[in-house]
Amino acid sequence: MGDLILYLSITFLGYIIGTKIQDKKEKLGWTGKVQLVALIVLVLLMGMRMGSNEEVIANLSTIGVTAVVMTVVIMACSIAAIWIARQVMGIDRYGHLKTHEKDIKNIAAESENETDGEGGGSTMTIAIVGSVLAGMAIGYLVIRRLFEGNMDQFDTLAGNGIKIGLCLLLIFVGLDLGVAGTVVENFKKVGLRILVFPFVVILGTLGGALLCSFFIDLSAKECLAIGAGFGWYTLAPGIIMENGYVTASAVAFLHNVMRELFSILLVPLVAKKIGYVETTGMPGAAAMDVCLPIVEKSTSSDIAIYSFVSGVILSAAVPVMVPLIIG
Repeated sequence: MGDLILYLSITFLGYIIGTKIQDKKEKLGWTGKVQLVALIVLVLLMGMRMGSNEEVIANLSTIGVTAVVMTVVIMACSIAAIWIARQVMGIDRYGHLKTHEKDIKNIAAESENETDGEGGGSTMTIAIVGSVLAGMAIGYLVIRRLFEGNMDQFDTLAGNGIKIGLCLLLIFVGLDLGVAGTVVENFKKVGLRILVFPFVVILGTLGGALLCSFFIDLSAKECLAIGAGFGWYTLAPGIIMENGYVTASAVAFLHNVMRELFSILLVPLVAKKIGYVETTGMPGAAAMDVCLPIVEKSTSSDIAIYSFVSGVILSAAVPVMVPLIIG
């Protein structure tokens, strides 16, 4: 809860600053470069943390395949569920209510322009993939040796670094929202429909998890509990472990790590090929923090609201749904 309040406050502070400097928008081109550098450092740290984690490395060759299958199926079902809901509610791929043809073309042109340049499209994807791979390699080959026998110290340092990096990125996300000045207008147009998407993600996730139970060696109960973690890898595996499901707990840990990692890698591609709103359901709970800057830079400022709301609701659902399912 403390982190949620911190991230929300930082983003709101950036938003307030952004609303005050809207007339200086042309002079803020440098912020995109700062965000890209901060994002690369953040992802690098996350990669180092994963590469140095004995549990992640030890399980990659055994239960890793199961976790990969569940992650791919669950993310695909979540994207499909959002796409269907978006069509039913009359929301276009850019997160706006569909109007007449001329308005759609104008919205499309503006949204595409927002994602051009630094940090957008393939450049961002390449930077993220490279940072993750480099971070994991450094974590596995260097960090484990430097902090041998004292990995808790590195976890603390990396955790603090990630939190600082997130705060830096989120204040820029808020700044972009404030400078754009379209968040309130778009929220009024879409209204409470924005609250539909997190619940659609829940249905898509649980549907995908249930589907997995038919072709992997875990029960429907275990698969549903794993899916209900919604990417929160520090909470869901512990709850599942406490209930005596050791294998399911290990799969849950890897699946939730992979859901966050795959989202970091694939958000730019999904934004370009499928739709902006669909990117908000991919990371699950991480849509409100780690993946929020990536979603915002890959889509538009307006979509950051969708992402944050989705992440908050999914995070709140984890400590309720996992015990109910697995207990």
